[in-house]
Amino acid sequence: MLTLTCTSLSGGQGKTTTSIFLGKMLAEEGHRILMVDADPQSSLTFYLGHEVQSNQPTLLEVLKKQVKVEDGIYEVGNNLWLIPSDDALDNAQDFLSGSGMGAVVLGKRLKEVSKLFEFCIIDAPPQRSQICLTTVGAADKVLIPVEASSKGLNSLIRTLDLVRELQDMDAFSGSVLGVLPFRDRWTGRTQANQSKNSIAAMKEIAHGIPILPSILESEQYKKAIDQGKTLLQLGHPQLEYPFIQIVDQLRTK
Repeated sequence: MLTLTCTSLSGGQGKTTTSIFLGKMLAEEGHRILMVDADPQSSLTFYLGHEVQSNQPTLLEVLKKQVKVEDGIYEVGNNLWLIPSDDALDNAQDFLSGSGMGAVVLGKRLKEVSKLFEFCIIDAPPQRSQICLTTVGAADKVLIPVEASSKGLNSLIRTLDLVRELQDMDAFSGSVLGVLPFRDRWTGRTQANQSKNSIAAMKEIAHGIPILPSILESEQYKKAIDQGKTLLQLGHPQLEYPFIQIVDQLRTK
């Protein structure tokens, strides 16, 4: 099982959007995909149509080893499964910080089901937290979506610092797949100056890490997620291009 964590240390950077489209695209190809919602805001859980019941284990119970990992996994689509989250996931912070090995806890849990899936996609929280650390520590590959704006650049700087810190601690032995510009603004065939300048700055900040094809600013992404459809089904196949490129890379890793 190859594990990909979508992480970026600011809200609104496209982590959940990216996770959903990548997961569904891989599942449609016939791969068995495990999605992990590691954000207490639970957006991934919501958009995948899973409603957590009061007696159902979630990522919190999986992390604390209160249940077997497979007991916290739910089928949410064809070839698509989910470890959901809810507000209670915030309670994992103290457990992870007190475990003495918080950054590797999630990775150890996921190894228990690694033979059941081909890919695992983790939607990380936007804050620098113990939960965020363990999502990066679990990854074979890290993908960093960042908005094409000054806020996005700050998020990129902070996220790369976090990755390097975990590498120095030997808590992350994977690699960064790339930086994914989000909300790249165009008017017709003209790219907005803010987007152009931001993406140019990303290349300098990333120091050789690939800058991937941009997710354009478009309401069609949200529309597709809300309706549970693909961009192709909505008649916008050209918007799938960034995800197609990432999927191609994942299949060859």
